[in-house]
Amino acid sequence: MAAAAELKLLEKSLGLSKGNKYSAQGERQIPVLQTNNGPSLTGLTTIAAHLVKQANKEYLLGSTAEEKAVVQQWLEYRVTRVDGHCSKDDVRTLLKDLNSYLEDKVYLTGYNFTLADILLYYGLHRFIVTFFSVMFRMIFLFVL
Repeated sequence: MAAAAELKLLEKSLGLSKGNKYSAQGERQIPVLQTNNGPSLTGLTTIAAHLVKQANKEYLLGSTAEEKAVVQQWLEYRVTRVDGHCSKDDVRTLLKDLNSYLEDKVYLTGYNFTLADILLYYGLHRFIVTFFSVMFRMIFLFVL
């Protein structure tokens, strides 16, 4: 899913009115938000945090200093590990690591739903869709 599409979904889930204009820059297609007041904002996590604040839902950024740091850590993980061009083995390792980490947690920060959960879900969505697509094709071929 392209970053602009993710940001539009985030806007909708935050209850923000549509109207933000997004573009992409560079080879990696880094998202850019053209703001009405001031400079443009660059980067998925920067723009997402801005949208959360715009929606007055700062609790999604964490409530304590520790939780805010963990949210930031997972946002960085999303951009550096999940968004990289991953091989099949990289994806398998990534999903195993996440599964192990989440064994005793409800959400990435523990028991509170945050922006990190939303953006990691959006980032992992393409892997899950691909996995199920391949799985269904294999089942279909087996049945035939």
